Amino acid sequence: MTTINFLNYSDCMDADLKALETKLTGLISLCVDLRNQNAQLRQDLDATLRDTAELKANMAQASERIEALMETLP
Repeated sequence: MTTINFLNYSDCMDADLKALETKLTGLISLCVDLRNQNAQLRQDLDATLRDTAELKANMAQASERIEALMETLP
């Protein structure tokens, strides 16, 4: 009878290990996806920061030109 219980325990343990393996595989996959998304977001942020800096420089240039034009007006 001990052998039968041991075999049942082993089957239950195998099922639990399979379930754990499935969950771990899903978790690892999710981590990989999140890491890829994070990398993409960092690239997007860098591009946005570059665009913002460029737009600020353009606005400063336009402001200087407008001020120069205003000084030439009577």
